[in-house]
Amino acid sequence: MAVYTKVSAEEIDAFLTRFDVGTLISAKGIAEGVENSNYLIETTQDRFILTLYEKRVDPNDLPFFIAMLDHLAAKNCPVPPMIADRKGITIQELCGKSACLIKFLPGVSVTTPTPNQAQATGRALGEMHNALQDFSGKRANSMNHDTWRKLAIDCGPSELDVIAPGLHALVASELDHLDQNWPDRLPTSVIHADLFPDNVLMLNDQVTGLIDFYFSCTDIRAYDVAVTHAAWCFSEDGESFDAAVSNALIQGYSDAFPLSDEDRAALPVLARGASLRFMLTRAYDWINTPADALVTRKDPAAFLNRLKFYQANPDVFQI
Repeated sequence: MAVYTKVSAEEIDAFLTRFDVGTLISAKGIAEGVENSNYLIETTQDRFILTLYEKRVDPNDLPFFIAMLDHLAAKNCPVPPMIADRKGITIQELCGKSACLIKFLPGVSVTTPTPNQAQATGRALGEMHNALQDFSGKRANSMNHDTWRKLAIDCGPSELDVIAPGLHALVASELDHLDQNWPDRLPTSVIHADLFPDNVLMLNDQVTGLIDFYFSCTDIRAYDVAVTHAAWCFSEDGESFDAAVSNALIQGYSDAFPLSDEDRAALPVLARGASLRFMLTRAYDWINTPADALVTRKDPAAFLNRLKFYQANPDVFQI
């Protein structure tokens, strides 16, 4: 979440008149994240998230996201429904951008997950995968491994080496490895593809919300496990790995959706791919984020450290 498009209180107040949600009390921009513009809205009735879609979110994909969230909500998964206006319209326009008003879910995002919280998150991910098995919607992964080489080129070799000496050569070598070893026979489904701790809301050790589905797509199901593992099992800077959190996350997921032997065998290369993907997108944002944007840039070195860990520890998923 972030703020790229600045919306005045008067504009938000007028926007809310389209809905039966009460009148505006307060609106605050949310600086975390890098994808969309987000505001925490409080009205006389409730709290909501107002999202304006920027950059990588194609407005044509919004019906897919809405259908997926409706499907998950109908199966009692903890996801935030999007609010329709008085005419039954969910996708709005505000300040020249596609926008949605989204139900606010209780809970907080943890910064240093415990094993119990990781196990609950793994279980929630597995339950989400179960719920999506009969979802008919499909969306191509706009950030799949076929796109990473172009993304590296777009970052620029000299700019990558500014982030970390020798990074351009390391990326080129890793891209070759992944092209040679990426699995192509594992089961696919709709996945979250971005289940970082800040996209999971918790109260104590219970998951109260899975949020921010805007990278959701059809891809290898076990890749979602690898992304979540890379996001949850390390310190923020990626320099410390927590084996207890790792084992709990994999156990929680397996309790809800058992991993096959083929899934487990592929997780090391999938985790390397996940680390490279997030390192490259963070590098691109680090290089290209406007200086005056109200947004927290994320350090790409954190996922370089994860990548190096997975390169050196291919047996980390053996529990």
